[in-house]
Amino acid sequence: MFQTIWFILWGVLWAVYFALDGFDLGIGVLRPAIGKTDEEKRQILSSISPLWNGNEVWLITAGGATFAAFPVTYALMFSYLYTPLLLILFSLILRGVAVEFIGKSEKPQWQSGWSAALFLGSLAPALLFGVAFGNIFQGLPMDAQGYHGSLLMLLNQYGILTGALFVLMFLVHGALWLSMRTEGGISRKAAGVAGRLWYPLLAATLLFLIDTAFATNLYANYLRYPALLILPLAAAISLLAIKLFQLKERHAKAFYASLAFILTLVLTGVGGLYPELIPSSIDPAYGLNINNSSSSVYTLRIMTIVAVLFVPVVIAYQAWVYRVFGRKTGQ
Repeated sequence: MFQTIWFILWGVLWAVYFALDGFDLGIGVLRPAIGKTDEEKRQILSSISPLWNGNEVWLITAGGATFAAFPVTYALMFSYLYTPLLLILFSLILRGVAVEFIGKSEKPQWQSGWSAALFLGSLAPALLFGVAFGNIFQGLPMDAQGYHGSLLMLLNQYGILTGALFVLMFLVHGALWLSMRTEGGISRKAAGVAGRLWYPLLAATLLFLIDTAFATNLYANYLRYPALLILPLAAAISLLAIKLFQLKERHAKAFYASLAFILTLVLTGVGGLYPELIPSSIDPAYGLNINNSSSSVYTLRIMTIVAVLFVPVVIAYQAWVYRVFGRKTGQ
């Protein structure tokens, strides 16, 4: 029972991280395209400056939950995927430093250098997280002798498709955040970008759902547990709601629909994995699942108590931060 509880929590934590930090990453990529003047670029960055580091808490929480609840999976994942995970880590560090340093000087060389760092530090994690999860969904080439893959093998068709999907999700999410949190020209330009990018996002989502049937075994769970179908159904409704609310210029509701879309789409993949954490593409017997890679029941029981006590504190803190810094930039 506790293994299943922590599998669900593991998936939810990753989904929440992508839903919250996703608009930060999207804005980092979109900033050069939407912000044409120094003032516009300042307003764009101001829309995430008080919030981005708080959103990173969910990445730490998701990683910590993996380490504590499924230590074998954590260890082998960082062993097998060491290079791409380091690239993600270095990119996130670069993005964080860029956000803090970009306003320290008005010199053109300083501004252009840190703007490029912000762009690359936002694009790389968005793409690489998608590639990583795409490969986890379809399984890694591992058996009793260990991992038989390489960095280039991760750049397979399904992995790249999932990476492109993540990038598009975050771009639309970031543009919707800007349309909601800014005023005037920036808000209009961001809404226009979100509207145009919605169509490639729709196409990428359909391709992902179709290719998943051929590249993975995720849909087997949906035949076994039909109740799980609520996840892809909710994702489809949320994606259509984004466009509907945009057409009505209800930017806040469009953003919340995007939030729901990311949550439910990520959970669609996670729901298909259960009870696997990292399947083996060579032999299912060598996959990592909630039974052969979890901590002891006693440890999971203690962790459940800790989570019940402290996760609501984290949620309350973030809700307070979003409330305090909820004004539109420029007000």
